[in-house]
Amino acid sequence: MSEPASSTASHQNYRRSLGTISLTAVGLGSIIGSGWLFGAERAAKLAGPASILAWVIGAAVALTIALTYSELGSMFPKAGGMVRYGQYSHGSLAGYLAAWANWIAIVSVIPGEATASVQYMSSWHFGWAKGLYDGKELTVSGVALASVLLVVYFALNWFAITLFAKTNTAITVFKVVVPTLTAGALLLAHFDTSHFTQQGGFAPNGWSAVFTAVAVSGIVWAFNGFQSPLNMAGEARNPGKSLPKAVIGSILIALVIYVALQIAFIGAIPAADLSKGWSSLSYTSPLADLAIAWGINWLALLLYADAFVSPSGTGMIYAATTSRMIHGVQENGHLPKIFGKVDAKTGIPRPALLLNLLVAFLFLAVFRGWGSLAEIVSVATVISYITGPVAVMSLRRLAPDLKRPVRLKAMPVIAPVAMVFGSLVLYWARWPLTGKVILLMAAGLPIWAFYELRKPFAELKPHLKAGAWMVAYLFVMAGISWAGSTDFGGHGYLPEGWDLLIVAAIGLAFYYWGVASSWVNPSLAEVRRELETEAAAEASGDAAGTAEPSRV
Repeated sequence: MSEPASSTASHQNYRRSLGTISLTAVGLGSIIGSGWLFGAERAAKLAGPASILAWVIGAAVALTIALTYSELGSMFPKAGGMVRYGQYSHGSLAGYLAAWANWIAIVSVIPGEATASVQYMSSWHFGWAKGLYDGKELTVSGVALASVLLVVYFALNWFAITLFAKTNTAITVFKVVVPTLTAGALLLAHFDTSHFTQQGGFAPNGWSAVFTAVAVSGIVWAFNGFQSPLNMAGEARNPGKSLPKAVIGSILIALVIYVALQIAFIGAIPAADLSKGWSSLSYTSPLADLAIAWGINWLALLLYADAFVSPSGTGMIYAATTSRMIHGVQENGHLPKIFGKVDAKTGIPRPALLLNLLVAFLFLAVFRGWGSLAEIVSVATVISYITGPVAVMSLRRLAPDLKRPVRLKAMPVIAPVAMVFGSLVLYWARWPLTGKVILLMAAGLPIWAFYELRKPFAELKPHLKAGAWMVAYLFVMAGISWAGSTDFGGHGYLPEGWDLLIVAAIGLAFYYWGVASSWVNPSLAEVRRELETEAAAEASGDAAGTAEPSRV
């Protein structure tokens, strides 16, 4: 499907003002949000001291998948990049499913960050503050305050991308400094090495719990922030160089911070709090509670302040990136044209911002606790991951001549490995959560049907054929999760150990089916024409500049 005639002009209203540092700040600012405030406790509850390895595994998964998206992002430096690649390689059905999964995963983070801030605030020693959270979810007053934060996130994005960049870089510096100080202060205040060997040993609940921690404890939620620089590729000054540096750099910096925090958290837990085992941990504001326990009051105050800054910085970033994603979905042909409108003066897609604000309010009303949102976001994120490995190798087959500022020789190996990793993490998320989120993916199909089923069947058929692999993948993975080993919430029809091999084999099979199903569809032809036109315009401008005589 060709893009609307006005899409190119609208896309040109974006300001290419973000360099490598700003894009890295976007990525790092997205990764270090509410995940660092709660992730260490949730991971430790599931996996004990082995939660340290869960962060390493999560980073490895994110890095392999990010490498596939870095090539795609440098090829197509357009706003909302992550929702476009499946459309370019497989047409409307696979493209829409990938975009829907990606958008759900990202837009639901925004109310999650607001929820995290309010949940931390509920530990303040004021009566009104304690009434914000009941121990499981936000109260009515908590939801009201979180709603105010949502409005602030979107208001900061309403005016200009340059304001966003300046504000976000400053916030990101603060967000890096505070977790680093927190890890150091807790390590110095109290570090009980026996916690790493007692209460069941290093992996008290087995390795299946480590893998589940990767999927649902907020680790995937955290590292998913690598997408943000890619979704803002339309505003990058030199996307070929800056995008991969920003994506990879933000993951590696965040990994060091998260591992340090996890180690510090495990060592700083008071012995009495571990008397009933790791699963009994129950903190409202985990890191701040530990700081108070060891008399580090200045750190507790800093953490309460950062509980606003870190989640709010991430919420602000995701408000920006999701609006670019909505713009991309509109240009794919699956939303009204109004959502593709970009304000010419500010370079901001304001109608898309408003749509995402309304959806964020809806998620906040339904999922009032950080934990429940983290689970939904994590699984939806993994589903969105499977497009990158398939799309990157599909486009190498379909369009080998397109310029690739980032081209890794090892991509034929990295891509299938990334697909296997993504499939394993989806399985680790445990049944029935996997089935619920896959059902949520299917809930978006009526929107696709509204725009696509009106077309003649002959025109629609190749899109259906190319997207069949992705639909089948979701149903098969739901079935495998249901039938899987009891370690991952299944019914035990697949024996432990063999289940992981079966999931890996299924991931590889669908990877090769997906690559083979790709085709030169109208969206790919359209973006090829756009890139050729832009390249010709740049060449013409360079030639004119060279030919013009210098003036003294």
